[in-house]
Amino acid sequence: MAAHLEIPNSPVPILAPNQINGIATLSVVRRNGMLSAFDPSKISVAISKAFVAVEGTGAEASQRIHATVESLTAQIVAILLRRHHGGQTISIEDVQDQVELALMRSGEHKVARAYVLYREERAQQRRTQQLVRPQETTLNYMVKLPDGKTELLDENKILETISEACRGLDGVSAVDVMSEVRRNVYDGIQLHELGLAQTMAARTLVEKDPGYAFVSARLLLNNLRAEAIGFILPANAVTTQAQIAVTYADYFPEYVRRAIDMGFLDREIANFDIAKLAAALRPERDGLFQFLGLQTLYDRYFLQRDGVRFELPQAFFMRVAMGLAAREIDRDARAIEFYELLSSFDFMCSTPTLFNAGTLRPQLSSCFLTTIDDHLDGIFKAIKDNALLAKYSGGLGNDWTPVRGLGAHIAGTNGQSQGIVPFLKVANDTAIAVNQGGKRKGAVCAYLETWHIDVEEFLDLRKNTGDDRRRTHDMNTANWVPDLFLERVEADGPWTLFSPDEATDLHDLYGKAFAERYTFYEEKASRGEMKVTKTLRALDLWRKMLTMLFETGHPWITFKDPCNLRSPQQHIGVVHSSNLCTEITLNTNQREVAVCNLGSVNLANHVTVDGLDEQRLERTVKTAMRMLDNVIDINFYTIPEARHSNLRHRPVGLGIMGYQDALYTLRIPFASEAAVAFADSSMERLSFYAISASVDLAAERGRYASFDGSLWSKGILPIDSVELLQQNRTHTLQLDRSSTLDWASLRQRVMTTGMRNSNTMAIAPTATISNICGVTQSIEPTYQNLFVKSNMSGDFTVVNAALVRDLKARGLWDEVMISDLKYFDGALGGIERVPDELKQLYATSFEVETTWIIQSAARRQKWIDQAQSLNLYIAEPNGRKLDALYREAWHSGLKTTYYLRSRSATHVEKSTVKRTDGKLNSVSPNAVSAAKQCVLDDPTCEACQ
Repeated sequence: MAAHLEIPNSPVPILAPNQINGIATLSVVRRNGMLSAFDPSKISVAISKAFVAVEGTGAEASQRIHATVESLTAQIVAILLRRHHGGQTISIEDVQDQVELALMRSGEHKVARAYVLYREERAQQRRTQQLVRPQETTLNYMVKLPDGKTELLDENKILETISEACRGLDGVSAVDVMSEVRRNVYDGIQLHELGLAQTMAARTLVEKDPGYAFVSARLLLNNLRAEAIGFILPANAVTTQAQIAVTYADYFPEYVRRAIDMGFLDREIANFDIAKLAAALRPERDGLFQFLGLQTLYDRYFLQRDGVRFELPQAFFMRVAMGLAAREIDRDARAIEFYELLSSFDFMCSTPTLFNAGTLRPQLSSCFLTTIDDHLDGIFKAIKDNALLAKYSGGLGNDWTPVRGLGAHIAGTNGQSQGIVPFLKVANDTAIAVNQGGKRKGAVCAYLETWHIDVEEFLDLRKNTGDDRRRTHDMNTANWVPDLFLERVEADGPWTLFSPDEATDLHDLYGKAFAERYTFYEEKASRGEMKVTKTLRALDLWRKMLTMLFETGHPWITFKDPCNLRSPQQHIGVVHSSNLCTEITLNTNQREVAVCNLGSVNLANHVTVDGLDEQRLERTVKTAMRMLDNVIDINFYTIPEARHSNLRHRPVGLGIMGYQDALYTLRIPFASEAAVAFADSSMERLSFYAISASVDLAAERGRYASFDGSLWSKGILPIDSVELLQQNRTHTLQLDRSSTLDWASLRQRVMTTGMRNSNTMAIAPTATISNICGVTQSIEPTYQNLFVKSNMSGDFTVVNAALVRDLKARGLWDEVMISDLKYFDGALGGIERVPDELKQLYATSFEVETTWIIQSAARRQKWIDQAQSLNLYIAEPNGRKLDALYREAWHSGLKTTYYLRSRSATHVEKSTVKRTDGKLNSVSPNAVSAAKQCVLDDPTCEACQ
């Protein structure tokens, strides 16, 4: 868009009297700080220029431009007046943001691109001018210091600080960050606010280049250093704009001493060689953080007193390492070994471990699974246990199947049961009340087997309609589905529901034994010998399960028989449910609450362009397994059933994250046979190294107590247990069962030496720890290449750095590309100038056909002794697709699935990432559709006809 373009007669917007009065009291702050009266005609001129640049100046174009510009100008003026009523001022950038937003809303995408490009050209001109001549204006503002004194704002010092934060990063500009800072400071600004202004200034530029995520993290780190050092070393407190230089060697010993004295850390920590550990800290690794990761740690993980954070990042990692090494013989060497793994982001412990390691109450375990007993004492004990376990950041999975259903006889009162729903309501409210110590939301998942008489009401729990007393809006729910049910679905056969007080043993049976006993109860019910039963078409129940999953996101679909038939511990119990995130498959009963201890390998750090770095992966897994095993002995147990179970079986769950990043490095599209093969080979190696590490620990520390009789003791490893599942299936598993490593020798070592841990692997969602490490979550495909992520720490712009590097190399990364990514919901598919190879490599989650996700998961599952948190994405869901999708998951031998992520038919408005109030705005987030329809598209279904 150029200045010499001929512009049609600029329309004068038609304004209501109240708008005219409002305009008279509204002023615009120019870039030089001067004020001018708000003039709507200038908006009309700017929009007209954008239209002319795209459509030309012909008569027909001029007529359309005139009408469109008049309408858009009126809309923009109305919005500005509504947001700035009362005679306020507004910046020129805010006005231009609204123009850009209005063009996008109206669907004038090409015009919006021209306008965005024009703004960027003008901004570049201003930056060039700033580089060749000094600033014309100086902010003669005063800064208020912590001691109450004031000093003149030193812009040169601020620019020096920002320049230091930008050092070594391509594509970032200290001048641009400084310009944003100048817009957000004021006379009398406090010193800590000045630091925050710098961090937020860099944060607003993340959409332009992912390098700004590191700039904003470094600026945040400056603020954290000032805060922490001022607390731990008051003599060194920051009292000027100049940042003091204090080494970790000075800070760390005093940090440990003060934290122990204040009652945050266990006094056992003082027994370490603190000076030696301080010397081992790597301050340069502070530079590995991106803003989202460091802000998350700042808000939720670092130790704080009265809102003051006094724990620096490397001290945080060393504190966790010391907590996990406290009972090692050579504790100092092990602490350094653990610290190296954590601080390099090669491996990260789960959130409870990071929260509590080294503290007075080291509750380090992630997940707890319970079975609810069928009487009031058992039910309310389970709810109390939920509260105690959740208090210290535990995620919960409750097996509700044993509790009798609606209408069942109560012998003690000669009355009838109200079923499980009223108790689920209490469990739901308990999870809200006990929100994990105030650090994150309480979370629980209720599981129910598909034959339970209350299953239909269970499916409705998350609906927004109906009796709210029979709804649990905050609790997750999951179906625990036996193979027999899906066999009946495929055969279009009947399905009978029972109350567990009349079919008491079904809960503990699986495979062929379950099928035989279930048939026995069906025959008994047909003779009228059971009081509470209901028979329906299996396909109808399956239809409702998928419909509710589609409408409400719950209950999830998990498979009972694969979880049990492949369980190493089937000799002493039954897996009755999974956990909060569907990756844990451990036995539960009234005497044992299953506990799992999680951590994840950052796969992205173990891959080069030449492939998987197997030696590095083996070293990481060996150390990680030792850390996880230590969790079991150090752990603070809030209920005795959890302690008994964990010490007896010693299960751990080693998983992965950064899988999609690894594919980017290898230049492998997610939707490809090569990606499926990599999922197979990478998990085979992790499985081999994890099992081998557990054998090594058994040789050093002894095998776990219940090893004898387990599948391990019989030489049946996870890859071998696939055959046990096949023997119980009537169909052939859709699974490649090949292997490449020397499993025979490992199998012999397992039988001879034993295992330290009953279970070794589980792939968790890693929603937060992947943010800390700055990689993609778990085994997920990239959600979007540009989007805004919301969590308890706020809203964060996330840009795919790998994509940006590739686009820069081709000269395609510019403001127009940013605008296109916003318009197309972070996907490349609709952007014509992007090469097809990049579109395939950077396909987002809703562009990847779901079958590729399932195929990769199936290849991993054959190596894993537990399960995976497997989200399924489907762009345009319909009944036939969902039916085929979940049948494929079952046929492939998967143990569990997690959320179904679908896109709604309509989207939230397209907008700039910055709102006019300066806050971040999401870019067309995709919501789960709430359309009510039959999701099987079945010709025999009345709703489908």
